[in-house]
Parts: sequence; C-alpha cells; structure tokens
Amino acid sequence: MEKDFNKWNDRKIKIDVSSNTKIFKEREIWWCSIGINVGHEENGKGETFTRPILIIKKFNKRLFWGIPLSTQTKDSIHYHKFTFNNKNQCAMLTQLRLWDSTRLNNRMGQLGKKEFQSIRNDLKSYLQ
Repeated sequence: MEKDFNKWNDRKIKIDVSSNTKIFKEREIWWCSIGINVGHEENGKGETFTRPILIIKKFNKRLFWGIPLSTQTKDSIHYHKFTFNNKNQCAMLTQLRLWDSTRLNNRMGQLGKKEFQSIRNDLKSYLQ
C-alpha cells in the first residue's frame, strides 16, 4: 500500500488550525485522526485517517496518552485483547503515544473499569 503523505498533510493542517477541542475522559474510546505515519507506526484509515483510540491518561484538556485499537487480534505481549460493543478488539500496547484533543472526532463509548484496569496493568508490565 502506497502512503499518501500529501493528503494527510493537507488534513493535518486543517486539524492544527481548528478549534475543535473535545471534552474527553480516561477509559473512553474515540475515533481519532492519527494520520499516515512512518514505517511500522500505526496509520489511520479513510478520508479522515482515523482509528479508534483508547484514552489511557488525561494530562489536561488538550493532551492525553492514547493507544490505537484494531479489530485484528493477535496473541502477543505487545497486544491486549478485549471486547468492546460486542466486537473483538486489540489494544496495541507498543503504539502508546501522546495525542492532542484536536485529533478527536467522535466518541464511541467508554470501557468498563475492570477491563480498563486490566489494560493499564498490562501496559505497566510491558513498560518495565
């Protein structure tokens, strides 16, 4: 697949100048414009270059740590499998990253406390 960095750059410029800050909370899952990235970094899809993101840690009204999600589940220490809205999901622990809230598009819902804590525990173990 050829990456269209120019199309993403046009979209990123629009995101950067927008005042589209969303109110978000930890444990929420949002469609997020993560863009086209380098190498094996996860990419967004479609016209808005989006992918579901789980908000792990909120730092302020603009910045948060988020983990991209995928419906392609894998058995590996690098991933955490779970179910959200009756769909199998996989949190890509290696793709944890700082995001700005202007990238957020639509809220999909909120993960249960128990499952969220399980993901955070896996992430802590992974980072040690």
